[in-house]
Amino acid sequence: MKQPLNNINPAKLKHSKWTAVKPVNKEKHFIVSRVKYDDDGDVTLCELEAVLTKRLESIDWRSLKDCSHWIQGWQ
Repeated sequence: MKQPLNNINPAKLKHSKWTAVKPVNKEKHFIVSRVKYDDDGDVTLCELEAVLTKRLESIDWRSLKDCSHWIQGWQ
């Protein structure tokens, strides 16, 4: 059975909150701290910040659509 996708508007990514389905290093809650766009308005950079450790990680923003890895909001 196929997992449903999170519906994400790239223009509203910054400051959005995410929960990792499978936490790594006890990091479960994240906030999108930085987003960069190209001249066409496409996302070129998406950076997540772990709430607990403040560690930064760049990701492909499209991976946030995968409900098997990410839940929108803090759960």
